[in-house]
Amino acid sequence: MFVNNLIFSFNATIPVFLMMLFGWFVRRAGLLDDHSTSQINRFVFRALLPALLFKDLSTADFRSVWDAEFVLFCLAATLCSVGIALLYSLLHKDRAERGEIIQASYRSSAAILGIAFINNIYGEATMAALMIVGTVPLYNIIAVITLSMTSPSKAGCDKKSLWLNTLREIITNPIIIGIIIGILWSLLSIPQPVILTKSVAYLANMATPLSLLALGASFKFSDTKGKLPLTAGIAFIKLFLFCGIFLPIAVKLGFRDEKLVAILVMLGSATTGSCFVMAKNFGHKGIITAFAVMMTTLCSAFSLTAWLFLLKTLTYI
Repeated sequence: MFVNNLIFSFNATIPVFLMMLFGWFVRRAGLLDDHSTSQINRFVFRALLPALLFKDLSTADFRSVWDAEFVLFCLAATLCSVGIALLYSLLHKDRAERGEIIQASYRSSAAILGIAFINNIYGEATMAALMIVGTVPLYNIIAVITLSMTSPSKAGCDKKSLWLNTLREIITNPIIIGIIIGILWSLLSIPQPVILTKSVAYLANMATPLSLLALGASFKFSDTKGKLPLTAGIAFIKLFLFCGIFLPIAVKLGFRDEKLVAILVMLGSATTGSCFVMAKNFGHKGIITAFAVMMTTLCSAFSLTAWLFLLKTLTYI
């Protein structure tokens, strides 16, 4: 079991890390520059990520598998995680970087890794779809608020203007629009023509590789000087602290098997590459985010395997 889980975790995380590394080599080879990388980020943010979330949510059958207690737990755990991330960010003096710290600390690869991870173990991922409903919309709304309010371009704005701009950015955020349309499409049971399904799938399938490529191309090791302790703290919070706090609570509430694995992915998977795309689109440097994505991606192969092994040994899954 341990070896199989280790191999699976490596298969899930190492390709992600290699894709970022490939982007870094592409930049070094002169095939991408700052302008082209910025345009890729913009394209992913405005078109590909909304298509990915719409694809995942519009095809999920929420009515037949709805579990209010499970969804509420995912919501509550996410909100508490954001609170912990906020407290950690306050230790950092640079206010403009706090938004990146908060987002990188709480936001997981729930939509991308969750379905694949649970499918591999149980053969279906209905609980992963419910977990996505309880977390992904909240992930993105909070990310828009934190990144907008700490954006370097908003420094010096009065509070009223800041809140109005933040509200406008929430309403017009392409990712949130994709989530809302996807959930409504599923709840209304609107049929999807084959042409639409295939077209959306083409766009969705490009989202992850292109975002990782742009992340790697934007990453500069020279910019990470002095960021290692901060990023190591983010990795510890992301991969160990949240799981240590909320997994025992989930077990106490009676969650087992697929539900518990979905909660594990929500709490302890690597920081998603879409964090970097959002950070850049809100005017942040993205250095902390990129470093956090790379570090948590590499370490999560070991940490997720350790958590799975522990839960299996205790017969909770």
